Amino acid sequence: MIRINLLPWREARRKALNLQFYILIGMVAGLAASIVLLVHGYYATRIATQTERNRFLADENAKLEKEIEEIKKLKEEIQALLSRKQVIETLQADRAQTVYLLDQLVRQTPDGVSLKSIKQAGLKVNLTGYAQSNARVSTLMRNLETSPYLETPELVEIRAATVNNKRLSEFTMNVRIKRQQPVADAAKGGAGKAGAGGASKVGTAAPAQGGAKK
Repeated sequence: MIRINLLPWREARRKALNLQFYILIGMVAGLAASIVLLVHGYYATRIATQTERNRFLADENAKLEKEIEEIKKLKEEIQALLSRKQVIETLQADRAQTVYLLDQLVRQTPDGVSLKSIKQAGLKVNLTGYAQSNARVSTLMRNLETSPYLETPELVEIRAATVNNKRLSEFTMNVRIKRQQPVADAAKGGAGKAGAGGASKVGTAAPAQGGAKK
């Protein structure tokens, strides 16, 4: 009977299988390490890119905030300039108020009415004077109401008075000046000439009227 000893062969096969197993484990470990490195590198690149983008956005936000501050300053300066412009336009519009006021008082004061005093406070004007009758005062109020430069006449008081042995009606009334809108420079020049003419008219007509009424 022939006997064959298989123990060395089995031992060699076991060693070969173990070697293959270790090699396989090493390959899997190497592959896993490669995958981990690749994934780590990929995400590290993504993180670096996102960090760069965040830094870029932060820089741009800082620039934008500076520009916003500059825009706010410019808006404040523009608003200040507009306020000054409005004040200047208002002053230019109100510059000829006195001339218009006197001219309109001369034009709108009817016969039989003489003004004693004129007081102006802003756009409000207080008038006191004498009239031959209450109807003359009503006529004066109607004339002032239709004036292009005056508005809202309001009778404060009217009472009987004696002046130079004549019975007259002494009255006090308020009237407002209409604020005129600013016009072009050429129109302003014409208005200045018209105002000068009105001033000369007031200078010549008012004393004559007052003398005649008294």
